[in-house]
Amino acid sequence: MEYRYLGKSGLQVPVLSFGTGTFGGRGEFFGAWGSTDVSEAKRLIDICLDAGLTMFDSADIYSRGLAEEILGKAIKGRRDAVLISTKATSPMSDAPNDAGSSRQHLTTAIEASLRRLQTDWIDLFQLHNFDAYTPIEETLSTLDDFVRAGKIRYVGVSNYSGWHLMKALAIAERFNLPRYAAHQALYSLIARDFEWELMPLALDQGVGTVVWSPLGWGRLTGKVRRGAPLPQTSRLHATADDGPPVDDEYLYTVVDALDIVARETGKSIPQIAINWLLARPTVCNVIIGARNEEQLRANLGAVGWTLTKEQIAVLDAASKRTPPYPYWHQYTKTKLNPPPV
Repeated sequence: MEYRYLGKSGLQVPVLSFGTGTFGGRGEFFGAWGSTDVSEAKRLIDICLDAGLTMFDSADIYSRGLAEEILGKAIKGRRDAVLISTKATSPMSDAPNDAGSSRQHLTTAIEASLRRLQTDWIDLFQLHNFDAYTPIEETLSTLDDFVRAGKIRYVGVSNYSGWHLMKALAIAERFNLPRYAAHQALYSLIARDFEWELMPLALDQGVGTVVWSPLGWGRLTGKVRRGAPLPQTSRLHATADDGPPVDDEYLYTVVDALDIVARETGKSIPQIAINWLLARPTVCNVIIGARNEEQLRANLGAVGWTLTKEQIAVLDAASKRTPPYPYWHQYTKTKLNPPPV
């Protein structure tokens, strides 16, 4: 397993981490993802560790805390062998202070995650969403308290826009507060919006990219094809979990290109889609998920080999989209604003 630095930090992370969204299955939304219990989780974690995958990603909102509980039980006795990343800010109830990045909520949320995970520290703690109502200084100073207490080692964010992240980095520098080392972002062959602003920012500021949904909400498994019904086990059947909209013809064009590369490499479509991401600038980690051992072993096969420049070009051409203004305008001024990739 290859390891890469998490942005400009000194922490090295495996290029793949295991997402625990399938742990628990509490509620309609997460029930569509999976319902892995403790014994199954232990087996999946055994396979990950054998392959050198030592990082496990969760969030308090996953099955309303149950995913963290299962992860904590599954790694009991081997905490020093793993890296844990988790997230907070999403609403945990209807109570007015049970969401967001305020000192009140983050203090409660982080302490609760530590209890559920049965650990004294979180290796990477991330803000799951941007909170426009809480001053960034309040959020960063709260995180600073936890870093100084040894309960959090590195901090990051998820689902931020460019100005959200840049403003937070500037305030962190100004007041000598913890700097976000990573941005957990949506990125895949059918979700390349990340490249228009967030990737250039990450390149400029040294923020590592942790990719979520590398298979486009299950659309890049090879099972979703032109003229064919959705597979019965696809979470795309769940109306609460249909993911970001993707034009059908665009999706099929990308899948056709993946088919071409699959025939050349002998690899599966998901393996190619993940491997393509690992060749992109700023990407230091891709989160993979699995309902079972077979899916996990298949996804682990995405590393240890590389696509050729020609194969990458085929995938790039099929998935390329015209960016919105002002990016398309900037890219026409190549002497001033070269495209990031």
